[in-house]
Amino acid sequence: MHPDGGWGTDPRTFGPGIVGPMKLGLYLDMRNPDPWRRPWAEHYARTLERVVEAERLGADSVWLSEHHLFDDGYLPQPLTLAAAIAARTERLRIGTAVLLAALRPPILIAEEAAIVDLVSGGRLELGFGAGYSAPEYEAYGADITRRYGRTDAAVAEVRRLLDEDVVTPPAVQRPIPIWLGYQGPQGAGRAGRLGVGLLSLERSLLEPYGDGLAEGGHDPGAARMGGMLDLIVADDPPAALERILPHYAHQLNTYRRAAVAGTGQPEPREITVEKLAEGISTTGQLPGLSVLTPGEAVTMITERTAGLPVEHVYVWASVAGMADDLVERHLELLLTQVRPALP
Repeated sequence: MHPDGGWGTDPRTFGPGIVGPMKLGLYLDMRNPDPWRRPWAEHYARTLERVVEAERLGADSVWLSEHHLFDDGYLPQPLTLAAAIAARTERLRIGTAVLLAALRPPILIAEEAAIVDLVSGGRLELGFGAGYSAPEYEAYGADITRRYGRTDAAVAEVRRLLDEDVVTPPAVQRPIPIWLGYQGPQGAGRAGRLGVGLLSLERSLLEPYGDGLAEGGHDPGAARMGGMLDLIVADDPPAALERILPHYAHQLNTYRRAAVAGTGQPEPREITVEKLAEGISTTGQLPGLSVLTPGEAVTMITERTAGLPVEHVYVWASVAGMADDLVERHLELLLTQVRPALP
């Protein structure tokens, strides 16, 4: 916190661990939907090659998500893929956004995290979340109604197991950075009380997060935030958006089905490409997805992070199997034009 008692305006001035420019990275969910499906081995091999190329172009990080039982093969084991990425890269940070901690014994998480940290030479960022899909909890024999308490407890126990060298071999970092992907003011407060980073870029959550840090006996000046922006960069955004719409519709529909599965609620009505097209604004953007030129992307990222203690921003590497030429140009523009222009 600044001497005047405020949060300040420069994201580089927050906390002892947040120095230098914000880190820009990619978000992978490894979807491989039926309409555009490749052989699975080819899909994973191609993704690893893209991560290596992204590091060469200047990417600061890659973040891996988790879901189970999705028919498009959504990544189920992020730390497994993190180890493969660690072995193929040298510099970029490797994060989980998020690992569903309530589905696993804390000692399993700590052991796997330590191995990834060792293989990477100390580049792991360990982000946890609670999830929301009932079938995932049923598959693991866990109670979804207790997910927040179990996640909080897992965070504390994983940190203890790592920091006290209970698991062997020990991790490189002391400590491994831990994050919570909680949303809403109550979730932000919980992250603060646990003394971990908050994986959200929502401006309204900074105050409850800072209050939580203080309540937990942590320095509010050590606040650190990171998170996802639904952003694709393109030379011709309207043309790219038209091609991305089928992939984005698929993505939205899977999330919506997962939210009601196992709850007894009716399955939501399918979102069509035509319905999405109706929602495109005059600027060529959709609610929840922005396809922008490099200059527009710089403006968006700068505005969304100004005045927040942001350490990491990550964006989609691809949207649900979108075309290779769109993915490759997006990554090139993002990393060679957008990243160098950020504060």
